[in-house]
Amino acid sequence: MTLAHSNPKLFASARPGWLRCGFSLLIEGASAQQDAPGGIRRLNTSERNEHRMDLSTLGTETRNDKTSDLDRMSPTELLLAMNDEDRSVADAVRRAVPDIAAAVDVIVASLRQGGRLIYLGAGTSGRIGMLDAVEIPPTFGTTPDRVIGLLAGGARAFGVAVEGAEDDPTRAVADLDAVDLTARDTVVGLAASGRTPYVVGGLDHARARGAATVSVACNTDAVISRHADVAIEVPTGPEVLTGSTRLKAGTAEKLVCNMLSTATMARLGKVYGNLMVDMNATNEKLVDRARRIVAEAADTDLDTAARALAAAHGHAKTAIVLLLAHCTAEEAAARLRAADDDVRAAVAA
Repeated sequence: MTLAHSNPKLFASARPGWLRCGFSLLIEGASAQQDAPGGIRRLNTSERNEHRMDLSTLGTETRNDKTSDLDRMSPTELLLAMNDEDRSVADAVRRAVPDIAAAVDVIVASLRQGGRLIYLGAGTSGRIGMLDAVEIPPTFGTTPDRVIGLLAGGARAFGVAVEGAEDDPTRAVADLDAVDLTARDTVVGLAASGRTPYVVGGLDHARARGAATVSVACNTDAVISRHADVAIEVPTGPEVLTGSTRLKAGTAEKLVCNMLSTATMARLGKVYGNLMVDMNATNEKLVDRARRIVAEAADTDLDTAARALAAAHGHAKTAIVLLLAHCTAEEAAARLRAADDDVRAAVAA
């Protein structure tokens, strides 16, 4: 596990013995060179040396001997080969669980003090961060600004490649400033290669602003690991299709994001048991799910759950507390407020 240059404020509630304090400043001002044509900033010598590592040495860029005859495989053979390779991803993620847990501690601390989780990445990595971010509000009932995703090249890059966007570290600075980055936030930088300049620039800027930082890479000894408070490295190895990190590496990044956001929201009381008690019932399917969730949580029938939901104005948590604590909707809401929106604590009060 790699922990470096931690933010003492955000790490106050993190696990003891895992911290090393210090700070890092964003390279800017005199060290930043003039914009090249097209608005892409030229890197200075030290930056070029760090980012211009021999990509062929990265595990994600090497050839996979098991699929060297990919073009001659039958569809079934190819699919089985892909499935075999994908099996290794979950194991690689499992080995990184201690680091992922450390990151969850940091993110929870941020959100509890009013900060945000900000995913930052380029290409597939950035799109995966955005994908996780947009699923959080309907799943956990948060406002859209609590978990956000920033993609090199902007929203347009979600559908089309924006050439050069990932190579400019100052774009990340501008993107973070555009969302009013504060010291209460946690920035999670995603880069399969582990050396994307956009992500490095964003992590450095976040640390300079006092925000907590987490890096997620799919290679060991990643550059971005040296620019984050908590480094998560999930070495996924050679891809079935050489260098196509949308495959195993992308899958690993999605698994890590799933774990970060789900564990964080569970710690924040957004679930009861394994039920999504804080989801937004925005369509007929979700209204039905909310009814079933209340029935499951309170061990009652669907009609009783529906009546409780109606009394609670559709708020599942209030309906659950109403049923379990045998109180009115108003009393249930008051219990939840006093218990920091935690169902178990509200029922026990």
